[in-house]
This record gives sequence, C-alpha cells and structure tokens, in this order.
Amino acid sequence: MTAPTTNPPSPWLVVVALPVPAQEFSAVHGWQGEVPVGCRVLVPWRGELVVGLLVGEATARGASRLREAVHVLDDPAAPWVAPATVEGVCAWARDARIPAGLIWGDLLGVGWTADHTHRVRAVEGADLTAFARRVPTTVWTEADAFHPALLDAVREQGLLEEEFTVRPRTRAAVRARDLADVPAAARTRTMLRAVTPPPNPLTARQAHAHAWLDEHGPQDTLSAWSRGAGVSGSVVTTVLNAGGAAYLPEAAPPPPAWTWLAEGGPQDTLNAWASRASAAGCPLTPTAAGTLLARGWAETVQIPAPLPAVPLAVPVPAGPGDLPDRLPESPVWRLHGGRAASRFRTLAPRLSRLLGQGRGVLVLAPDHTTLRRAWEGLSGLAAHVGTRAVQVSGQLSEVQREHTWELIRSGAARLVIGSAHALAAPLADLALVVVLEEGSDAHKLLSGSRAFVPDVAARVAAAHGAALAYVGTTPAAESVPHPGAVLPPPRARVHVVDYAHPPQQPELGPLSGAHLGTGDLGYPLSHDLARLLRQVQERGRQAALLAPRRGYSALMRCPGCEHTPQCRNCDVHLRFHQETRRLTCHQCGYHEALPERCDHCGERMWKARGPGTEWIAQEVTRLLPGMPVYRLDRDRQDDLSPLYAGEAGVVVGTQLLLSQEAPPNLALLGITLADTWLNVSDFRASERYHRLLRQLAEWHPERAPMLVVQTFQADHPALTVLVGGRDTLAYPLAEERARKALGYPPHARLAQVEVTAREAGRAQAAAQDLADALHGAGATAQEVLGPAPSPVARVRGVYPYHLFLRARNDARLAELLQVLDSRTWKARVRVDVNPRGGL
Repeated sequence: MTAPTTNPPSPWLVVVALPVPAQEFSAVHGWQGEVPVGCRVLVPWRGELVVGLLVGEATARGASRLREAVHVLDDPAAPWVAPATVEGVCAWARDARIPAGLIWGDLLGVGWTADHTHRVRAVEGADLTAFARRVPTTVWTEADAFHPALLDAVREQGLLEEEFTVRPRTRAAVRARDLADVPAAARTRTMLRAVTPPPNPLTARQAHAHAWLDEHGPQDTLSAWSRGAGVSGSVVTTVLNAGGAAYLPEAAPPPPAWTWLAEGGPQDTLNAWASRASAAGCPLTPTAAGTLLARGWAETVQIPAPLPAVPLAVPVPAGPGDLPDRLPESPVWRLHGGRAASRFRTLAPRLSRLLGQGRGVLVLAPDHTTLRRAWEGLSGLAAHVGTRAVQVSGQLSEVQREHTWELIRSGAARLVIGSAHALAAPLADLALVVVLEEGSDAHKLLSGSRAFVPDVAARVAAAHGAALAYVGTTPAAESVPHPGAVLPPPRARVHVVDYAHPPQQPELGPLSGAHLGTGDLGYPLSHDLARLLRQVQERGRQAALLAPRRGYSALMRCPGCEHTPQCRNCDVHLRFHQETRRLTCHQCGYHEALPERCDHCGERMWKARGPGTEWIAQEVTRLLPGMPVYRLDRDRQDDLSPLYAGEAGVVVGTQLLLSQEAPPNLALLGITLADTWLNVSDFRASERYHRLLRQLAEWHPERAPMLVVQTFQADHPALTVLVGGRDTLAYPLAEERARKALGYPPHARLAQVEVTAREAGRAQAAAQDLADALHGAGATAQEVLGPAPSPVARVRGVYPYHLFLRARNDARLAELLQVLDSRTWKARVRVDVNPRGGL
C-alpha cells in the first residue's frame, strides 16, 4: 500500500531592506503550521545570511527550485510586525508600484540585524572535501570559522545543518572571585617568625631583637622588624642568618578592596572600582586595582547588560478618563483648532477609554517637535489605566529601539507615540491610529519610497479595523469631508503690512512710498515692523523674525547687464552667503567664491536680491544697536539659552524656528515676506501658508504675541480668515470646495511620474512615449497631465520631465501605474504617489 503524499508548503514571500520586490523562498526545512507572516527570517542573499521580513505566501510553483529560508527568528505567536500591518503596508506598496523592500526599509527601523550564535555541521555521511580544503565536519562548529560563500554553497546543496541561538546582551565587568577560587599564591604570604630557643651566642642587641620578634609576632620585612625592635638592619640580619628567625608561609587576610568588591558587586571598570571603593573609605588606586586583578583576587566577566533607559512618561492630571468624550464615533474623524494642550485634553478621554479596554493606540507625529509635545501631553495617560507608553523614533539608539519593540510585542506597552518608524509597531488589538498634523509636508519620506505617511497609516488602520483620527492645528483639505470637532482658535493679534498698497502719506504707514525697492528703508524691515522692534528693545522683551530662506541673498545680480551667476549642475541661481563669501546652490551643494567682476560685462559691483536670514539679522543689528541678535537656520544654529532664560533679544530664522519652544517673553513675531510661501508651483501652497500662520499664532503656549505679516497679497483668504478671527476650518473648507471644482484631492488621487535623463531631448522623448502609452491604455486627457519640463529644468546634471496622473480613486490610479511596468523606457522613471512640495 502506497503511503499518502503530502504537498510541500507554498513558497514564502520575504522582503529584505533593499529597493527590490518581495522575493520567493522555500519554507524552512521541516516547517509545520501556518505561514508565520510578520516574523523575521534568515535567508541566503548574495552568499550571506540576511534578515528578511516574511510578508505572505506565494503561489506554489511546479518543478521550479527556490532557495530555502534558513531560520525563523521570531515566535509566530508574537511576530515582529503584526500581520494586519504587513497587509496594509504591502497593499499600499502594490498600488503605488513601489518595491516592498523599499517601503519596509523606510518604515521598519529595528530588527534588520540579529545577534545570535550560529553553529554548523555537515549532514551525516556527507563528504564536503570537494568544496574546499577546510570544510564543516559532523561536529558542531562556530560558523565564523568558515567563509560565508562556502557555507552558502554547501547550504544550497542541502548538505549543511545549522543551529541558531539568540545571544543575550551582555557587558564586561570586574567581579570579585570567590575566596576558594583565588590562586593559592595570592592567598598566602611569607612572614618572619622567631625560632626558639634562640641560638648561642647572641650579643645583647641581637638577643633583644630576637626577644622582641618572639613577643610581638611575625613581621613581613626585615625593615619592619628592625624598626620595631629599635636596632639596626645588620643586627636583625645576623639573627636571621644565625637561625634565630625564619621566613614561614601563612594564610593572608583578604585585601580590603576585595572585600568591598565582593559586597558592592561587579563594577564596570577598574577606575570605577577604585573610585567607588575610595569614596566608601577603602583607599584604592586604579593601579592597585589592576594588581589585584592580575594576582587573581578579581576577574573580568560578561554579565547581563542592564535594560536601556527609555523616555519616561510625563505625568498628567489624574482621572482623564472621567471627562466626557465628545469626539465622533466614526471610522475616520478629525480634531483641530485650539492649542496643542487643549487638543490633547480633548483627545484624552478617548485614548483612556480604549487603553482601559486593553486595546492599543498609535500616535504618529511628523517631526521631533510635534513628537515631543505629544509625548508631554499624552504619555501619562497610560499609567492611569495600568499600562505604559513608549516612544518609537530615530532619536533612540538601536538598543533602546529593540527594548521598546519588545515592550510592545509583550503587551507591556499599549500606547505608542512616535515617528514613521512607529507605524510598524506590533501593537496587539490596535483600536486607534492618530495622525498629528496630517497635512504637514514632514510626513513625506523624501528619499527611498517617497511615501506619505498618512496614506500608509490609513491602509494600516483599515487592515486592523481600527479608527483613524486626524489631529492638528488646522485640517488639511483632504480631511474636511470627515466628521470632527473644531476647538476655538487661540487669540491672535495680527498686523498686516500691505506692500502692494502703500499709503499716500509715507510717515503714517509701513512704506516711505510706492517707488521704494529692495534696500530702501521699507524693506526687508518695514517701518511698522521696525517701530515694533524698537519697542521690544525699549521694554526688554523678545522678538522672532521668520525669513523665507537661509543665507544672505536669494541671488546676486549685476547692475550693469543683469547677469546672475548660476549653478554648473542645475538651472538655478546661486545663493549668496555673506559669512563664507560664497555663492552656493541649495539644490546640489555646488559652491564657488563670489567673483570680483561680472563674467559678462566686467562690472565690479553686485546687487543682492531676496533677503535671507543673514541679511535680515544684519538689518536688525543695525536697527537695534546693543540688542542681542541670534540666528537659527540650517547653516547656523546659535545658542538660544539666554532667550529661554528670559533675557531680551531677537532671533532670526527659517521655519526651523518652529522646531524650538517659544521664548518665554516673546512679544513680537514677524514674517518678513509671506509671499514666498505662496509663490510655489504647488496647488497646496496656500494651504501650507495658512497652516504656517496658524502654527505661529499658537506657537507660544500661553500668550498671543503681535504677529506682523509683510506681504504683497494682503487680501489672500488664507490670511484674512486669521485676521478676521474665524475658526481653523474656515479656510480648509473653502479650499476643499475649490479643489472639488478643479478635480484635485480629496476628490482625486494624484501621482507624479518623473522621467529623467542626462540629455534633455532623451528625457522629453521618453516622457512623451510614456504619455502615449498611457493614452493607448485608455487614459483620458483629464487623467494624464503633461508631460512638461520640471520648473527647474536641470537638477544635479539631469533633466527631469513630469507627468501627473489624476485618478478618481486608488484602484484607478493603480491601473494607470501598471502601464509603467508594461515595457522598459529609455530613461529613468520614478513614481511619487501623493506628491508634496513644488510640482
């Protein structure tokens, strides 16, 4: 009778942290049970073993042969990443046509390395001598003894057995040995003892020395004996030579430093042992400690390392769960307005209720500042319901991230607050995903997958069946259709300097006259702003000025021929930095010294245009002599501790200012040229401008400093709603209606297809071929916009051309993106789903 055959398990899909799709591997030899989705596995990759994440089951192949996964690192009952999270992230990657390894490499910030012991041996009866001169035998041997390529070759033939054991984290320490283990030579000493009866004849002095030694006991040296007896060294030497004394061994008492170490426990270093023992009244030098170690009284050992320190929760008032929960009960909802503290107080009852039910909550922040504020406002909620909060971000060390991950996997922590890395946190029974400042461009991963984290978070929440909440200063237009709550906006005092309509009487308004241009008294600091800055200095207060760019000037122009120096690699003007006297490209980093003469006409003088932080700081210094002026931008970050100590001063910076806490005595906020945020080829520019204004209005947690906005567009709705005191929903609601009429998000899904080549003609031809292929596949003129050259025609030596795909939903967008895989293109093609920034 023929035994029934069992079908081999289906291949596994495994992603590695490389920009490649998920790869197929055979299941681990002898694996039984379900596919352990979300677990880490060791797989052979280019001759070595690497850690991969198991993301699913592949379609079973026929006779094709696959490499075999070697080992599963995690318990399937507690996977490294929750299977639902794996499903959500991979679904987004498929629709966005992004290699799975690329998005997982961006999101999963811990676990790609595994610290384990690895032993190998040959399969019983296998002869491996054909592979190399030194090969594994049937005896278990450390894998490090063999070249990885050799082991991979043997492994591929199925002739290698392997054993993996997790290596515990340890640290070196100095520990006292047990007294019985101290070498006998260290535990004995040789002493001088008197021999009785004394030999004859002895002189009176010699007899006295013998009698003293017999009475007072053993001495360790001849010198000690002679000093104690009050005789010369020659006298005691004669007694010793005559047989009246002898060196005899005896047990030595343990050194006091050993006793202290035995009682005090292991120490990190010899210096630590000596320092702490001396502080406890047991004098010890590092040299003496080393001598004791060399003699065997102590030993260096590996002991379990202490748990790493992680951020501590910030206590919140007791009983937040007793407050009424006024937030919507909806799969997707929003909460905006107020200040950060008021938003967190409103959010607290919902989080407390879910955590009290034993469920998980994930809070995602776009930047370190928002993360810090969320931690201060929410982390203390966990303690009130018997769990703990943890932080997951790139700011933590690798050891801290691993420890935090284990706290989440074990269920000890159910509230996770972090950056994009927290999206993969293995929270059990995830109930709510909170995305803070969902419209912030900081949520965009600028390299790698270019994922927009709120989009991926929405997929993950849906896969878990969890609610999704958008919480922030002001809602993004995409969030407006969802139900939600809007808190009253913080009080704002706004003064607008309208450069486009200067008053008729110059002395009464911000400008001296309509004819004034760059460098005149009205710009970059208007008369109104200058007057307020003088008041700040007179009253010993503080001010902050927001500049549109770093450096001294946006460009340098020859007054004779209007020539402007440009970058050699990019079609952009070079920016002037006065401190270094260099012209710098802010696209590729190319820089050169400021030429003495114009290359075109030989003119010696240059005219600066477009003030940056350097220029504005210089103007403030000239305007307010004796007033401390600080800078905060990517080029220079001054120490602001005097401001935080309450001292008077002015800080000039880019938007990096908002990453800091507001100075306590801040009385004035100034935007030197607000139009910079509007003059961007991006349909989200005005929304971004409105968010910036709202963030400035709530920057100080307690007061409302005067906000001065210098602009040529004083009637822009994004500004007028703030001046009019309207709530934070007013402008996004109008923006959402305008986008509906134009067919932009949230009423459409966008993807930017970038086609680049070293020759402009080649990039243009490839982009046109791609557009033709899309139209040939059924795309309409409303779905494919372009191709068109980039606003910056050349960047880092390549010429980018853009197409925009506009689809009614994700499914249709995925259909359009499939055309990109239909054939190869004669240029580099890159997809950016939900693009942000300049288009």
